[in-house]
Amino acid sequence: MEVTTRELGGCTVARVTGRLDAAGGPVFDKAIEELVAGGAKKVVLDFSALDYISSGGLRGVLSVMRRLKASGGGLAVAGLGGVVREVFSISGFDTLVPVKPTADEAAASL
Repeated sequence: MEVTTRELGGCTVARVTGRLDAAGGPVFDKAIEELVAGGAKKVVLDFSALDYISSGGLRGVLSVMRRLKASGGGLAVAGLGGVVREVFSISGFDTLVPVKPTADEAAASL
């Protein structure tokens, strides 16, 4: 799993590639922790290259959302497809966090 970041319209976009599961979770958690510690307030998780997300990965997303809200920021998710979209829908996460088709649209929503 890999996390790369870029700035977009006052937001930090974190593009997550691979699988967000027990093996990839620590990489995701560390990358997001560094973003928040570095002052990121508005974060878009770009999951367009994410192949799979487990319940542990969902917990990581929830943790990020809570931390950003507590600091006056926000979180949006972009590019859900296939299995990842299905997991978000079944778990109800698509009602907890704004989900947009693209990172541009997600950044504009924050």
